[in-house]
Amino acid sequence: MDPDSIRAGRRVPHGGEPDRALVDFSANTNPRVPAGVDDAYTAALEDARRYPDDGYPDFRAAAADFVGCDPAQVSPTPGGLAAIRLAMETSLEPGDEALVPYPSFGEYAREVRLQGAKPRFVRYDELCRVGHALLEPCSLAVVCRPNNPTGDAVELETLEAFAARCADAGTTLLVDEAFLGFTDRPSAVELESEAVVVARSLTKLFGLPGLRAGFAVATGDRTDAFASARRTWSLGTPAARVGTHCLRQSAFVRDTRERVERERERMAAALEEQFDVYPSTAPFLLCDVGDRDVSRVIADARANGVAIRDATTFRGLDSHVRVAVKDRPSNDRLLEALGVRETGDGPADRIDSGDRG
Repeated sequence: MDPDSIRAGRRVPHGGEPDRALVDFSANTNPRVPAGVDDAYTAALEDARRYPDDGYPDFRAAAADFVGCDPAQVSPTPGGLAAIRLAMETSLEPGDEALVPYPSFGEYAREVRLQGAKPRFVRYDELCRVGHALLEPCSLAVVCRPNNPTGDAVELETLEAFAARCADAGTTLLVDEAFLGFTDRPSAVELESEAVVVARSLTKLFGLPGLRAGFAVATGDRTDAFASARRTWSLGTPAARVGTHCLRQSAFVRDTRERVERERERMAAALEEQFDVYPSTAPFLLCDVGDRDVSRVIADARANGVAIRDATTFRGLDSHVRVAVKDRPSNDRLLEALGVRETGDGPADRIDSGDRG
C-alpha cells in the first residue's frame, strides 16, 4: 500500500447496529446459521493452540466445490474485503487508475486509493458496457454482483463479454460476489479467464459476520501471485473449520435462497405502497423515500425498534434507505416499524410456516 495514501485515507460508513435492543436491518446478513456451527467452533478451539495448516486443504476443497473451481485456485482470506484487498494489492501500483462502480460498495474506492491509485467512477449498470478507450488506461475494473445497494446482478453472458474486453486491454476484472450465494446464479469463476478475479464472503450467507472468513479465486500466473502475497495463516483455525462446515451445508443454502426470494417478494410488494423499491436479486431492498426526510424515516424506524441503513452515504444516492431481508417475523416487525401495511394480495398473503416455528 502507498504510505501517503494511507495517511490521507478515511473510513467508509457501513451498516451494522451495535444496539442489541434494535432489530438490525442495516446489515445484510442471514438471521440464521447452519446446524452444527457451535460444535465445529468448539472443536476448533483446542486445535487453535497450534498454528493452522497454512495450506488450508479442507477449506480450499470446500470453497472450490461451492463455486466450481480447482482448490489450487482458492486463496483463503479473513472475509470478502480481504479478498478484495488481495486482488488490488496484486493489480495496482501508485498512479494507476481503476474503474469503480457507483452507487456501490464504498470500500472499492477506498481500497483503490490505499494502493496509491485513482478511482474512476462509472454507473454500475453501465460499467460492463464500457469499451477499450476507457479500459486501456485502467489497471483494474470492479463489478459487484449482485450490486450493493441496488440488488440487481449483471448476467454472466454480459460479464463474459466484458471480461474478454478487459483481457484484451490488460485490465484485471475483480468480481465481488459477496451476495451471490443468496442466488442460484453461476459464479464468474465459470468464465475461466485469467483476467478475472472473484472475491467471495462466507459471513453474509451463513450469518457469521464476526467470524471473518472468505476467499479469492484466480487463475494462471495470478494464482501464484496470490499465494505469494497472501498473509501467512490468513484464517484462524475456528474460522477455517466453521467456514469449511458451512460451505458444505447445501440444504441450508437452498432453504436460505428460497426464503429470501419469497420474503423479498412479499416485502417489496408491501413497501411499494409507500416507497419506490428497486428490483433485487439480493437479500436486501433499496427504497427511494421521495420527498421524505431520510433522517426522519430512519429515526422513526429506530423509535419503533428497528435499525435501517442510511443509503445516502452511497455515491449518487440522496433520498434512499436500504433494508435487509430476514425471516418472516423480523420482516413483519420492519414493515410495522415503517408504518407499512400489507395489501393481502399476492405473495404478502402467503403464510410461511417455516419462519413461524
